[in-house]
Amino acid sequence: MILLFHDSLGSVEQWRDFPEKLAAQTGLTTIAYDRLGFGRSDAHPGLLGKDFVFSEAEVGVSAVRETFEMNRMILAGHSVGGGMSIATAAAFPGVTSAVITMAAQAFIEDRTLNGIIAAKNVFNQPGQIDRLVRYHGDKARWVLDAWTETWLSPIFANWNLDDALRRVQCPILAISGDRDEYCSLAQVQRIAAMAKGPTTIEVIEDCGHVVQREKPDTVLNIITTFISRLDLAVANI
Repeated sequence: MILLFHDSLGSVEQWRDFPEKLAAQTGLTTIAYDRLGFGRSDAHPGLLGKDFVFSEAEVGVSAVRETFEMNRMILAGHSVGGGMSIATAAAFPGVTSAVITMAAQAFIEDRTLNGIIAAKNVFNQPGQIDRLVRYHGDKARWVLDAWTETWLSPIFANWNLDDALRRVQCPILAISGDRDEYCSLAQVQRIAAMAKGPTTIEVIEDCGHVVQREKPDTVLNIITTFISRLDLAVANI
């Protein structure tokens, strides 16, 4: 099975038809879910903590695994969801066959912070929050603040995935757009440098942050090729 993690403003609906196409092209069951506080899930009871990426692996993924009886997983995520796929692989090494990150942040850099500040200014304009209400309903303001105020907080300034990456021994596919407004190529390079397992880096030309929406066919082909090279017979996915 492939388990998909959405981004900081994301939801199942915002993946559009990507999960269906990914399942059809790879031949693997693909599951996307709304994290607590997002999409059609219940409202989050509070604020996100500094460890929210890691706690999702321990709490959210555990519930999903139990529900769908996931004995083996390929973990794939966009943006912070890519970070969650890495954290989950570190937490569940025995059941993780591979990790796929799309425009994931492995550490805090100026481009990330500047991009968030710019986006926050846009969403503060009249009517812009309605773009999130469409997917998150009355949770939209919480979703926005959970992204901007968490990532821009001084206590988050030294956040990184280094420790988790050191515990990931399965193959990793790290995808990045060359025009990503939130992540430089230093992010995928950091993933490759810190991970214990083999990492394949793919940089998509003329592509921004939302790679699966901007270049869907390219991303699907890259992922399909990567998965085809895994020993799925041994992985028992």
